Parts: sequence; structure tokens; C-alpha cells
Amino acid sequence: MDLEARSLQPGAKAVLLAKLREYKSDLNKLKREIKRITSPNANEIARDELLESGMADMHTVSSDQRERVAMSVERLNQSSDRITESRRTIMETEELGVSILQDLHQQRETLLHSHKKLHGVDDAIDKSKKVLTSMSRRMTKHKWIVGSVIGALVVAILFVMYFKLSR
Repeated sequence: MDLEARSLQPGAKAVLLAKLREYKSDLNKLKREIKRITSPNANEIARDELLESGMADMHTVSSDQRERVAMSVERLNQSSDRITESRRTIMETEELGVSILQDLHQQRETLLHSHKKLHGVDDAIDKSKKVLTSMSRRMTKHKWIVGSVIGALVVAILFVMYFKLSR
């Protein structure tokens, strides 16, 4: 409960923390009262209280004590219920947190796997680019060679025709 109250907004937080302190102090008072009543010396303490207040008030004192004990037990039961509810909430929150962490871990693994594949594809693209560039250079080089051979053949044919026509 303390953690829940502290995680709220400041306006509600102060009110809830004050109530929580009040409940804790009531709980501590009740615990002391129950210890005092249930202790081995409780009979002697009760007897002394009865003797001090007089025999006439004996029924009133015991009914007051019963009433206080009943209220204390009721408050303790309420506090126990709140603690049980808080524990249940904590367990649910913990389970939710574990589930979220597992999902995040799985997503991280997926992202890492995708990252590795992307680098593999990137490397393959780089190699393909180099091969295509090399092929383009060879093709250009072969075009120049073929063009040069054709040019040389044209020059040779023209040279041969010139000599044949001139003689």
C-alpha cells in the first residue's frame, strides 16, 4: 500500500500517505493492546484494573474491554485483508512485468536476427555491385577493342582499295 500511495500524483499522494500513517499507528496500538490483553499477566492486570475501579463497575469494564478487543480484532482483520489484497496486486504486477520482459527479450532476439540478415544482404549487394561494375568496365573495354578493330579494318580496307584503284 505504501508503494502504491507513493506512486500516485502529489495531491492524492499526501492524503493517502497521511491515512496510511494513521492506519499504521492504529494497527500498532491495537497490536500492543492485544499483547497486553493476551499476555500471561493479563489476568492480573485486569484484576488490578477492576479492583481500582471498584466492584460495581466490573460489568462495565469487561464490556468495554470486550468492545475494544472486538474493534481491535475487526481492525486487524481489515488490515490483514488489505495486506492480502496488496500482496495479490504485487504478484499480479510481478507476473505482468515478467511477461513484458519475456516479450521484450523475444523482440530483441528478432531484431538482432533481422539486423544480421540485413548485414548479409548488404554484403551481397556490395559484391553484386562490384561484379556489375567490373562487367560494365569489361563491356566498355570490349566495345573500344571491337570499335578499334572495326576502325582498323575500315582503314585497312580503304588502304587496300586505294592501292588497287591507284594501280
